[in-house]
Amino acid sequence: MSFAIMTDTAANLLSSHLNQREITAVPLEYFLDGTAHTCNAVDEIDGEAFYASLGEKEIKTAQSNPQRFLDVMEPLVKAGKDILCVTLSSGISGTYTSACIAAEQLCETYPERTIRVIDSLGASLGEGLLVLHACDCRDAGKSLDETAAELTDMRERMCQVFTVDDLRFLRKGGRISGAVAFVGTLLDFKPLLKGNEEGKIVMCGKTRGKKRAIAAMAEKYESLVVNAQEQRIGIAYAGHHEDALALEGLLKKNKPSREILTVCYEPVTGVHVGPGALALFFLGEPCVRKK
Repeated sequence: MSFAIMTDTAANLLSSHLNQREITAVPLEYFLDGTAHTCNAVDEIDGEAFYASLGEKEIKTAQSNPQRFLDVMEPLVKAGKDILCVTLSSGISGTYTSACIAAEQLCETYPERTIRVIDSLGASLGEGLLVLHACDCRDAGKSLDETAAELTDMRERMCQVFTVDDLRFLRKGGRISGAVAFVGTLLDFKPLLKGNEEGKIVMCGKTRGKKRAIAAMAEKYESLVVNAQEQRIGIAYAGHHEDALALEGLLKKNKPSREILTVCYEPVTGVHVGPGALALFFLGEPCVRKK
């Protein structure tokens, strides 16, 4: 029996992915000048305008509660579907916990159904690439358990490297320490950050200037990527598409991949990295998140 694939909108997937691959996305919420908004897919917003406004408007995010997941999961289980749900990293959000609570409640009510929740240990396409691979597995006839096992292995090999223009956005959201943000701002360097084995954001290098930061990200890719020609890799940017194009060009020079998926950060993830952020996602060795 086939199964339903769920995620949250922090996965930064396009409308075409959600529709064509039959992915159900739980909309995460953000507040713009006190008014609640959701963004179901990254191509629903004008990214350039949104990120240009970040310094002018008050934008906040809120953790999704279990009820939001219950509302989306229950119609699927009522329809006789088992569910594989991939969520935003537990290292930076409580979204995974909310999904687990919802799944546990539904499994008590519908004991004949199976719901598996996978903590992506990532954000943006660090989550989204796992979701797309789950679709590949389902389309190939693999079971829910087989797919969950592949995603668990894949997340350990997911390299997530990014840089930001202003560390205060990560500091404001509690994603990095005040000391790291203070030193980075004081010394005026471009940080290289990554998702570690716990799905938390840590610094892994620093450069001077955006051009050097982009080059350093490409160097990380060349040194850590495994079987690039077989991979679907991801690039996410926060309003500056030209940076994404520059990085894409460097990646294609020496170790081109099978596919490069380039998206603009949706608001819930983007508000924490800030305008000018640029991220790269690809698969490396099993212990790549510890390096």
